[in-house]
Amino acid sequence: MQSKPLTAFKKIGPLFTSTHFKDAKDPCVVFDGVGWHIYGSGGSVSKETWQILHATAPDIEGPWKEEEPVALLGIDGPHVAAPSVYFDQVDCLFHMAVQKDFMSIGGSIEYLVSANGKTFTRMSTILDPIGGTSEAGLYDPHFSLIGNSRYMAYSGIPAVMTYDRPFVPQPDVYLAKSDRNLWSGPWQRVRKILDHEQISWHHNKREHPDYEWGIEGPQLVELPDGSILLNATCFIEEGRRGTRQRVFFAHSLTVDGTYTSLGPVLSERDAEWESGENGHATVFIKDTIVYLFYQARSQSNPEPTQNNWHYGLALFRVEDVINAAKVA
Repeated sequence: MQSKPLTAFKKIGPLFTSTHFKDAKDPCVVFDGVGWHIYGSGGSVSKETWQILHATAPDIEGPWKEEEPVALLGIDGPHVAAPSVYFDQVDCLFHMAVQKDFMSIGGSIEYLVSANGKTFTRMSTILDPIGGTSEAGLYDPHFSLIGNSRYMAYSGIPAVMTYDRPFVPQPDVYLAKSDRNLWSGPWQRVRKILDHEQISWHHNKREHPDYEWGIEGPQLVELPDGSILLNATCFIEEGRRGTRQRVFFAHSLTVDGTYTSLGPVLSERDAEWESGENGHATVFIKDTIVYLFYQARSQSNPEPTQNNWHYGLALFRVEDVINAAKVA
């Protein structure tokens, strides 16, 4: 268990207010060598219909400007969302991994490419679900370059849900590696790297009578000392639904684990615009700073089904993250 919570030394937000969508979720931050991009899910949590949101900025801290939604060629559907985008400095292309579904089993992970960051073309399915297993549904993929090797973390939904209740996804976190070290793959499964039991001190247990959701939004980042930071989203057991989602960090000496959780890293009342619930985030390490882009509910509406999601940015010192991992 974490002995001393990490504390952001600076917070910015909301980064912008979308003019295209009611809710902005699942941010992924990208640097293309000149400027900065955020790709995310734009839509409505009440309708659960989504497109790919896009924003740009001259600096990592902003100011951020919303662009037109991204065009996806060769793939469609209301739950195509939560994009992971990596700009490769070698081929000068934007590489995207995206989910097809997150509310049912059977969803795959798709691979798309873009030359301009505005229109992405589907190239292939890079990871299929495996029916009847703990990876019967796949979603929230995230590309990472670690030790010059290409990895992808993702959430896997089990085919059989435990305990007698209506269908609620109970995903754990999985890892895949590119065989040819290309973003196109082929991708080979490595193993499950984090499950419910490993973070039970701050994540709802499967047997909880009001279980809300599983572990999602995973991302792996290599720290300057060569160890690995896992950024993901958990759901605490306390409080009513619509208040429990939290960004947390976990740490490992190797990319395939074992991961030790540092616990939730964002205070509920750090910023006046936030209601207290935060989730699906992306880390970008620049110089000595860990930049954490995350989604948060605003205080504008009291009811969870009416509460708009916006993006926030929290800054941590790299040395604080590494020191917290040493005592975890």
